[in-house]
Amino acid sequence: MNFRKILSQFDYLLIVIVLIIFSVGLLTIASATDFMNLGITREVKMQVVAFSLGIAAIILLQFINYEIFGMFYKSIYVLGILLLLLVYVPGLGVVREGSRRWIDIGLINIQTSELAKLAYILFYAKFLEKIGGIKGIKEIFKSLLVLAPYLVLVLKQPDLGTSLVFVFVTFGMMLVSGLKYRYVVLGVGTLGIAMPFIYPRLENHQRVRIDAFLNPEDLSLPGNYQVLQSKITIGSGRMYGKGLFEGVYHRLNYLPVQESDFIFAVFVEETGFVGGLALISMYFFFLMRMIHLSRKTKDDFGSYAIIGITFMFAFQIIENIAMTMGKLPVTGITLPFFSYGATAVLTSMLAIGLVETIYLRRQKGTFTHF
Repeated sequence: MNFRKILSQFDYLLIVIVLIIFSVGLLTIASATDFMNLGITREVKMQVVAFSLGIAAIILLQFINYEIFGMFYKSIYVLGILLLLLVYVPGLGVVREGSRRWIDIGLINIQTSELAKLAYILFYAKFLEKIGGIKGIKEIFKSLLVLAPYLVLVLKQPDLGTSLVFVFVTFGMMLVSGLKYRYVVLGVGTLGIAMPFIYPRLENHQRVRIDAFLNPEDLSLPGNYQVLQSKITIGSGRMYGKGLFEGVYHRLNYLPVQESDFIFAVFVEETGFVGGLALISMYFFFLMRMIHLSRKTKDDFGSYAIIGITFMFAFQIIENIAMTMGKLPVTGITLPFFSYGATAVLTSMLAIGLVETIYLRRQKGTFTHF
């Protein structure tokens, strides 16, 4: 086991980008939780613990040949479903504000759908390799069939945001694996026709969020107040912001869920348009680096897995930033590595660990004894 060779093959640029985003996010969480008056809060401590565990997970994953995940891809698929079902185990599942998404393991609550996303991506990557990509309707139908159990279970929690992540990841991986554009047009058209039938069958809170997005001026609709305060907070930052820990709107608690869902608004209030643009640029480089690494893999399984992870991050980044500006409906999706959330941070780090271990073995025969 040549640990020195592992270090020489590691992609440090990706890790550096993640470290920068996390560090800036940690400072923003500290500001959002009133660090100047309350000191280091539980949120900051938990974020550091989760990130540290994530670093350890990344290191450990480098000693595992990712091909083993492909060998047991069917078992991983079942494991992901079992993770989603754990929330229904009495004494283990936790209900918050009408949603059953977490399990209580003592020190923290874990959102099992976060881990299920990685399980699904690994399964679907191998699935696409096995069927030789998306060639026509038959492969599309098979893909929708394997997606359905995950989608149904996540929607039942209910969690519209995470269900959209599964859809976006599946669509992205299908597109990269050969999905023809005529099927994309057909799918979008079908969805448009089906929407009037789908909408009445959504959960009440999901319909309310869509209504709120379509009627942004109606503050009586839940979610619109949050978005209004978010836009005011972002606008108050102007060009260069008010300075770190100098934000007014979030310190006065005008901005709800400011340490997680709406943390981008906190950051822009304190760093302004320039800071917001810099963060978006950093995320752009992060995604481009992931795409670059996907092209260096030795097999389709590894490439599809990295692409799936890239689409997962891309959707979460776009959705979170856009919803804070009222450009997309509020779904509760957090900003990767930036928002507060122990499970989300740990899952994101595991995803980076998978990308690194795939890239590490990009040459045939490399580290196959692990």
